[in-house]
Amino acid sequence: MEHCHFKLFKPYGYLSQFQTNAKHEINKKFLGDLYDFPEGTMAIGRLDKDSEGLLLLTTDGKVSFDITSSKTDKEYYVQVDGEITEEAILQIEQGVAISHQSETYITKPCKVFRIMQTPNFPERAKKIRDDRHGKTSWISITINEGKFRQVRKMTACVGFPTLRLVRIRVGTMTLEGLKMGDVMELNAIK
Repeated sequence: MEHCHFKLFKPYGYLSQFQTNAKHEINKKFLGDLYDFPEGTMAIGRLDKDSEGLLLLTTDGKVSFDITSSKTDKEYYVQVDGEITEEAILQIEQGVAISHQSETYITKPCKVFRIMQTPNFPERAKKIRDDRHGKTSWISITINEGKFRQVRKMTACVGFPTLRLVRIRVGTMTLEGLKMGDVMELNAIK
């Protein structure tokens, strides 16, 4: 059987799943609203409704399992509230205590650095906030695990809550060639 693979630039406000018939999901936006995906397509990993960026999809369960179960790097550009400090960056790099499934979890060491220039992302559909509410800063965080809302919990733990989260890379796959909401068919996912 020939499998299909895709990458997409998930916009803010979309769920990383396909429509269900649940009554509580009537007014929500799903991936199928962006493209006519073949039956059996699944998201590889997730981005929560408030997050944007690279999402890989496939009809091949083995590819999905390999990427989510392996130690594949995922890189995020994160806009945080305030001027992040070197101390906070170091804490995130070394691992911080977050809650996961009602327990305390220490995140694995990861790569973090400050991004000096504001990334050139399209403006988000829902405004983040006005400049009059204080300064913000951008950092890059590369992790190879993915607990529920992990990056958001990591930045909040060190006193710099996440305002905007954009995944720019999964393994060697990037957002390159995509505009917000675009879907690109791929020959394979590496």
